Amino acid sequence: MPGLAAPLIAWYRDAARDLPWRRDGFGAWGTLVSEFMLQQTPVARVIPHLEAWLARWPTPTDLASSPPADAVTQWANLGYPRRALWLHRAAVEIRDRHDGVVPRDIDALLALTGIGDYTARAVAVFAYGDRHPVVDTNTRRVLARAVEGSAQPGPPHRRDLERMDAELPDDVAASAIVNAAAMELGAIVCTARAPKCDICPLAAQCAWRAAGYPESEDRRRRQAKYEGSDRQARGAVLKALRETAPAPVPMFAVLPDWPDARQRDRAIDSLVADGLVEIEDDLLHLPR
Repeated sequence: MPGLAAPLIAWYRDAARDLPWRRDGFGAWGTLVSEFMLQQTPVARVIPHLEAWLARWPTPTDLASSPPADAVTQWANLGYPRRALWLHRAAVEIRDRHDGVVPRDIDALLALTGIGDYTARAVAVFAYGDRHPVVDTNTRRVLARAVEGSAQPGPPHRRDLERMDAELPDDVAASAIVNAAAMELGAIVCTARAPKCDICPLAAQCAWRAAGYPESEDRRRRQAKYEGSDRQARGAVLKALRETAPAPVPMFAVLPDWPDARQRDRAIDSLVADGLVEIEDDLLHLPR
């Protein structure tokens, strides 16, 4: 078994958090929805939204049968609302192309709206149990430290998949556990700013620890400040429209007291361009 696999598996059995998408019978649709929601959003915020979403739309066909506005409204304050629109489009594609069943094949998953390489592999591995390397930010950090001896990973690269694949055991079930364990380790132990090296199951073989924890350039992309940003203005516009949906709102009545009128107009324009808002005769509404 590859070098990291055995200690990761042993640690994960005792330390893994009890999360909805890890429970038996959760299903491929639930896994897909959770992966959409977890993008740049903390687990604690996602769980109640995920449960409410799946209670309302337990299958892709259920979501596809609702208008896009319902998806955007249900998304509420999760942030990056384009994900809601993409998820709705993916549900329509799953209904129309795959008889309402989330596909297992990675290429078929990649052909769905809003699904990139990570999400496609995550669904294939965690929902269907296939053997593929799955690499997120947490996994990349674990590999950078344990294997390469670097404090932080470099920019995402195709070789990240090759490095993770080298750590996966041949056994398919065990390989899925190693994928999940590497992510979990990066999320709760091998964290970016305060790693808990004293309780790490990889401490004995960690190249970064053996090298004396050398510093390396942190090339992670910094998220722009939210307060006062165009992203905040976009969120405020969507909130105003969600509160009145399905009734449209005159453009002049949307955030009339926003401190920067040009920013407000820019936010509306960008939401229209993204398909999150529609405009008819100076009336704004969520997509129908």
